[in-house]
Amino acid sequence: MSVIDSTVLKTLLRQPIEKISVDTIRCLAMDAVQAANSGHPGTPMALAPVGYTLWKHHLKHNPADPTWFNRDRFVLSGGHASMLLYALLHLTGYDLQLEDLRNFRQFGSRTPGHPENFITPGVETTTGPLGQGLLNAVGMAIAELHMSAVYNRPNHQLVDHHTFAICGDGDLMEGISQEAISLAGHLGLHKLTFIWDDNRITIDGKTDITFSEDVKKRFESAGWHVINVGDNAEDLERLSQAFDAAKAENEKPTLIIVQTHIGFGSPKKQDTPAAHGSPLGKEEIKLAKKSYGWPEEEDFLVPEPVKVHFSCLEKGKADQLAWEKKLEAYEKAHPALFAAFTSALSGKLPENWDANFPKFTLENGNMATRAASGKILKSFTDKIPSFFGGSADLTGSNKTFIEGSGEFSKENPDARNVRWGIREGVMAGACNGISLHGGLRPYAATFLVFSDYARPAIRLAALMSLPVIYVMTHDSIGVGEDGPTHQPVEHLASLRAIPNLHVIRPADANETAIAWQQAMTRTDGPTLLVLSRQTLPLMAGKDFESAQNARFGGYVLRKSTLKKDPSIILIATGSEVHLAVEAQKRLEKENIATNVVSFPCIEIFRQQDPAYQEQVLPKTILRRIAIEAASPQGWHEWIGLSGGFVGMTSFGASAPAPLLFEHFKITSSAIIQHARQLSTVAPLA
Repeated sequence: MSVIDSTVLKTLLRQPIEKISVDTIRCLAMDAVQAANSGHPGTPMALAPVGYTLWKHHLKHNPADPTWFNRDRFVLSGGHASMLLYALLHLTGYDLQLEDLRNFRQFGSRTPGHPENFITPGVETTTGPLGQGLLNAVGMAIAELHMSAVYNRPNHQLVDHHTFAICGDGDLMEGISQEAISLAGHLGLHKLTFIWDDNRITIDGKTDITFSEDVKKRFESAGWHVINVGDNAEDLERLSQAFDAAKAENEKPTLIIVQTHIGFGSPKKQDTPAAHGSPLGKEEIKLAKKSYGWPEEEDFLVPEPVKVHFSCLEKGKADQLAWEKKLEAYEKAHPALFAAFTSALSGKLPENWDANFPKFTLENGNMATRAASGKILKSFTDKIPSFFGGSADLTGSNKTFIEGSGEFSKENPDARNVRWGIREGVMAGACNGISLHGGLRPYAATFLVFSDYARPAIRLAALMSLPVIYVMTHDSIGVGEDGPTHQPVEHLASLRAIPNLHVIRPADANETAIAWQQAMTRTDGPTLLVLSRQTLPLMAGKDFESAQNARFGGYVLRKSTLKKDPSIILIATGSEVHLAVEAQKRLEKENIATNVVSFPCIEIFRQQDPAYQEQVLPKTILRRIAIEAASPQGWHEWIGLSGGFVGMTSFGASAPAPLLFEHFKITSSAIIQHARQLSTVAPLA
């Protein structure tokens, strides 16, 4: 960077400090995108006045402690505009240096192309897929509303913060945005504010080629308070008044509509798609800077007066200190609540939280794993008041209702059962926001086949290492008469393909208990429990203790009883494990030594040391058969090229479950037939 001409600098600094601050954001965005030769400069340029007004004057935050609990939450749902957020973080005093901005979008940098909450300090959530940030923001607002109802007392407002989310036309076009809008309005999340960047531009052109609805009426019809700032994005006072009005609203969530100009100040590219997804070009940047009265040759310039003016460090520290004094007073006035509050924030489970887990025995009879899951839930939810969530209109089927607590609503915000309605998308995305907010352990439930609607948010939970729990029931063709639309076939393979997601399909009631222990104790990512509709016999021994090996993800459930080494391994999950056990008994009568391996969680098994894996699946035994009422995709990792598969290679059908298993040849007889074939041929090397 060249030495700035003193005359040019003096001219620049004669402008109001507010304008210089706004233009600093714009120039940093242009320069970073140009240096990376990749990115989206236009939206940060357009939203710079909004970002400045919110972060400098209205957002309660402490750059010195980005995780301070009672901070306001900010979500940039349109994550492609990440340079707006990075500039704001740098200028307000977060640990994000100018050098980080220079390395925008470079390998290993702290300023990736889209915001990642696990990389950049001050980023609340990973955003990228449009609309997901809105779901996260709804979840954050739900968490604030619930926790404020549970913990706040007169003169002790311990939980008191707002959630702000900037969204664009793309967010509102995505269908999941309507789920978020509908639910937030229904719940009266009055501490939630969306700011709509109405720039009327998408990649393909002006929005009127695809988008002509009345957004104001859309939000109003869903029960939102709407403030239309109009074409006044440069009017900082008017923007400030809008934020004041949003924070003063105590009945409804608020939408602030701001008509912005993408690429503001760019003579040739303002209000065009050319300002959206690519660098402006060096000459166009110079022209834009000239229009701001900015030194045209300077890159990554942050004038010293802007550093001083924009910093929120002192105010943030003061706000946090004031809250910590409230916390001290709260402890004295309400010691039991204080202990519960700090325990919730720690995320730690209480001692012996699972002491009352039911111990299933043969006397319990056959039981669907969804039913076992419901019994297990009843045994611990009273011990973990931070356990919070619900089902997407399938509570009775999923067996997920928290007894002793009512239904969460604006009238009853201290209840723990969330009625998500038929909105799997916002359910999963909001659970991410609840987890990110802190203080609650969220769970979400639906049928496994409807994980299709929740999958984008499940993927992001895995990416962000959020310990969200998904309870997915009706896991196979065992659904029966509802037919192929409701019978998941490819879903297990699809979900197992997501890195860092633990997919657990227990074989019986006791394995289900182990699955819940693993889900609740996991802190570094999400867990998805896959549970049966139909009843299953008890497989993992005759008592709870004998099922403990399920915690390793895979284990030898039944060893061969013949006095020779096993020649075949049957590997099964869930409702098919009992078929493998039946087949083993018959095979051994034919003198075919067989081991049965229950394989509830492939991801956990992969984490075991090689010695344990060798005990379960010896390399010397190449004849292996996988049994699962689902797609074979992924199973060759465990059965090899010489292995067999008993499962689904097509969609299901509408019929009673027993008939379907017979029709699709997922039976002990089919397993035996495969085993006989394998036992008569030499295994491939």
